[in-house]
Amino acid sequence: MGDVIQGRVIEGDYRTPHNGFQQAPGSIHNDEVASKLGFKGGTVPGSVHMDQFAPMLVETYGADWFAGGNMSLHFTQATVDREEVRAVMEVAEPRSRLTMFNREGAQICIGTAGAATRDPVSELSRRMAAQAAPGALRILAGYAVGDTAADIPMRIEREALDKALGRITERLPLYDEGVLPPSHLVRLAHISRPTVLAKVNQSVGLFGALEIRIAKGPLKAGHDYVGRTTMLKLTESPKTENAWYDVDIADAATGEDVATVTFMIRFMKASSPLWAAA
Repeated sequence: MGDVIQGRVIEGDYRTPHNGFQQAPGSIHNDEVASKLGFKGGTVPGSVHMDQFAPMLVETYGADWFAGGNMSLHFTQATVDREEVRAVMEVAEPRSRLTMFNREGAQICIGTAGAATRDPVSELSRRMAAQAAPGALRILAGYAVGDTAADIPMRIEREALDKALGRITERLPLYDEGVLPPSHLVRLAHISRPTVLAKVNQSVGLFGALEIRIAKGPLKAGHDYVGRTTMLKLTESPKTENAWYDVDIADAATGEDVATVTFMIRFMKASSPLWAAA
């Protein structure tokens, strides 16, 4: 493990994350769709920003972070393709503080990270607990807290990882051994989306918060996993309806849980015909 020096601040270099989903139809990552919803262009997935913190986590906690660490981010402003952003980590125990800013000084995300599998007062956990009960949901009307889905096959091919490493903002030697970067651990869990959100009415969604909790890692490309999902909370804001849910990931061969990713997905009311007259 690296040196955990209370109050030490680690600042990364400015990086230019790539929006690899520009051509996705009906997606917030598409320029035309995003612009109609008030964004300055197709957005870079929040999961991509997680990769900029990975070298800092390894420097502080060692490579063992990929075997049993956590990271939790709340996204405060979306970025567009090649927009320069800098990651900052304030080292502390039992959790470090994470922030990211663009060149203009606008905060992109804020969060926490640590060497334990679970942090009961992580950034996402605190924010979810503070959310009040929603009004009458329209986009998420078909859901209830406690809804589950199971037996979802999950796998990231090694070829897909290798292709992504050509444009990753921060490349670590571990990735060349097939270890999944934080963005790809989210991508693995996100394979569950067509199942867990199958009843969502027409709308455009984006990541509002993400949390990674690794229990028995590292997780690797070219390996079979199985997912199960649990709806944790349903909330809303003046502009969005929000689904908060866990995706537990198990090793397909052993059935043993190896990681959990918690999603908070914001569905834009302005993108839904159910809110057109509101």
